[in-house]
Formats: sequence, structure tokens, C-alpha cells
Amino acid sequence: MTRIDDTPPAWDERTQLTTFLDYTRDTARAKCDGVSAENAHRAVLPGSPLMTMSGVINHLRWVEYYWFQVVFLGEEDRGPWTEEDPDREMRIAVEFPLTQLLDEYAEQSSRYRELVAGNSLGTKAERAVRNGLHVDLCWILHHLTEETARHNGHLDILREMLDGTTGD
Repeated sequence: MTRIDDTPPAWDERTQLTTFLDYTRDTARAKCDGVSAENAHRAVLPGSPLMTMSGVINHLRWVEYYWFQVVFLGEEDRGPWTEEDPDREMRIAVEFPLTQLLDEYAEQSSRYRELVAGNSLGTKAERAVRNGLHVDLCWILHHLTEETARHNGHLDILREMLDGTTGD
């Protein structure tokens, strides 16, 4: 599995934050390299039927959508989740080839790079989060890096259980 380097090309805060988010995104994609179409949709963790390679990738894609478009920009939430099915983005992943999910995630990441480049790190989100605070773009970048890195651990476990592949 190949990934980009996590060493930023410059040492300012924005470059460091965006480099680490890109690194964790690329790591998630790399963990899916060569996984079979069948294995991409297999749930191998007892008691976790939604935890699949495709489910995790689709979740990451929709998490970024939520934080950038719904919270930061204040757009209407058009995510696949509902109150009755809050994890629907993971459930519906079986309807799509992993390659399609990865392509959509990469395309979306590119758009969000432009969004981040065009805004100050201190710009407050249009929508408040659960505790009523309006987080800033810097916080969102930190949060997405943490979220993606955490799910990379899940992808590690899934991949090793599916076909024995291990990686960084």
C-alpha cells in the first residue's frame, strides 16, 4: 500500500492541517487497494454488520459532506441518514462498487480542498454543533483528521481479517 508522505511542504498551520487530512484520506484509500468486490461488502466483525470496507469509506465520505457542507456552509442536510436509521450511509454502501465510492470520495475531497483554501482557518461554521457552539474551520479540519485516522484503524482490522493484508 502506498501513501503520500505526511511531512508538509511548508510549516504554517494551514499546510500542516491539510497535509495531515490528505494523508489520512489517502491512507483510507490505500487500505482498500486490491480488495475484492466481494470482500469490500463483507462484514467480518461479530456483532458489527455495518462495519465493511465499503461502509467505512462511504461513512468517511458522508462525514466530510456533513462537516463541510451542512455545518460549515450551513446547507440543508441531504445526507442518507434518518432518525430511524442514523447509520444508513454504512448500510447503503453495499449498493455501490467500492471503486465508485472511492472515486466519489476522492472527487469530493478535491472540492473540499478548494473550500478550505478559500476560507480563513478562523472562519466560524454557519451552523452550531450539538453544544450550541459555532466551531471554526480549524476545528473541523482537526476533527476530520481524527475521525478519518480512527476509521483507518477499523479499515486495518477489516482488511487483515478479510484477506490477511496488513499495512501502515
